Amino acid sequence: QVQLVESGGGLVQPGGSLRLSCAGSGRIFSINAMGWYRQAPGKERELVARITSGGGTNYADSVKGRFTISRDSAKNTVDLQMNSLKPEDTAVYFCNAIIRTTPQSILTRNYWGQGTQVTVSS
Repeated sequence: QVQLVESGGGLVQPGGSLRLSCAGSGRIFSINAMGWYRQAPGKERELVARITSGGGTNYADSVKGRFTISRDSAKNTVDLQMNSLKPEDTAVYFCNAIIRTTPQSILTRNYWGQGTQVTVSS
């Protein structure tokens, strides 16, 4: 089994910062891309930021210049540093990883964390 566990969410004032962390554990042979998604009430889940195994990144236009994604491949972790937070960043944030669980197969599977709430409000 594979688990992704997020931490670091909470309540912050506009203009503040939060750092989200996600750790993968269990039957992990290798991880391709890792990323963060978010879902606000009444809205669809959307990509926030993504980082490949080679370190390439892409961000949603709404967070460029404010959020930074990073990963530690040796520890199977991915972090999201969020600065200059806005009320519209309020959402449940989900960690995502594309994982290969065994060297016997090249197949990968998409895994999700349980989500962590981020609320930006004064």
